[in-house]
Amino acid sequence: MELEKQLELLNKPAIKTIKTKYGDIYDCVDFYKQHAFDHPLLKDHNFHPKVKPTLSRIKKNSDTSITSRSSTIWSKDGGCPSGTVPIKKITKDDLLRHRRMPPPENVKFDAQFVGSNNNSEQKGSYKSAQGRYKRAIVRTLKDPNNKFSGAGMAASLYNPRVEGEQHSACRLKIYKGSDVLQVGWRVDPTLYGDNKTRLFIHFQAGKIHCFNTLCPGFIIVNTEIPLDMSFEDSISQRGGMIWETTMYIDRDVVGNWWLLIGNNYEQIGFWPHRIFTDLAGFATNVEWGGVVYCPPNVPKPPMGSGFFPSEHFDYDAYCRSIEVSDVKGETVAIHRVITHTDNFNEYRVLFKRLKVGKKSFSFVLYGGHGGW
Repeated sequence: MELEKQLELLNKPAIKTIKTKYGDIYDCVDFYKQHAFDHPLLKDHNFHPKVKPTLSRIKKNSDTSITSRSSTIWSKDGGCPSGTVPIKKITKDDLLRHRRMPPPENVKFDAQFVGSNNNSEQKGSYKSAQGRYKRAIVRTLKDPNNKFSGAGMAASLYNPRVEGEQHSACRLKIYKGSDVLQVGWRVDPTLYGDNKTRLFIHFQAGKIHCFNTLCPGFIIVNTEIPLDMSFEDSISQRGGMIWETTMYIDRDVVGNWWLLIGNNYEQIGFWPHRIFTDLAGFATNVEWGGVVYCPPNVPKPPMGSGFFPSEHFDYDAYCRSIEVSDVKGETVAIHRVITHTDNFNEYRVLFKRLKVGKKSFSFVLYGGHGGW
């Protein structure tokens, strides 16, 4: 009975049910009836499907030789009609698996970085391993006066092999205090029930946290690009075809945090500022790179391409064109960072400036084979 009540809460009445070309089933739910509005702080909202935010002055990436992924994933039935939004149908099996989901990464992670601000690339250290999560990331310099209104990246897409309750992901993480926003790709059988590389979002507001639309908070506005979507036909081949997608989290002038996907920065949806405490204002920290999770007594899974970075984007998993937005909404390229790896023998990360065609970009190169 508990599962049935939860399913009824998550699976709102569908105007239309559609399928992707990969076989995933989505319900087209009336914008005003989506699960986001079950949040107690959003009951008396005045949002509408055509809401148009005023966002930062994002510099688009272009003129590169890397292939970006098309957003056309629907079968012959097409996408959702106007006034509705696509939400992945949740099954009883999904809910049973989700009970085994591990707790989120420790939001106190930021306070454990040490290093000298005099270096262009700081070496971070994490005093408490926080057990089963392992990271290979770069982070903005530690400064309590940082005020970021957004951050972005173009991430290469890979499909690292995971088993059981392991997961492996690439993510952009923006946060302040106990409030966290994330977007990236993820291979996670516990969350998704398969080993496909999928788009994910995650938010944490105080003690509340969840992925995608499993709890209320994220308001979807886009009818074409769904959360949880598979990158099945766009997986990079190490040394061969490299596929990537652009991801951005951006704060509008009201204070809502928007998710933007693709070269055209399609507006997928937003987290309203009223559900946050620390992120009701600006963010102080941003991270880019890879993270894996592994339960005890099994080998750790591969990260990224499954290899240590070799300083070549054709062979390394990467986040490129990393940037942040300042309080005025102006984009700022990143030149100085903290680097951090939990276990140098299993995963590594590099911050390099590399050329792609005639242009050069800042790259976070990360990955590793995992192991015991």
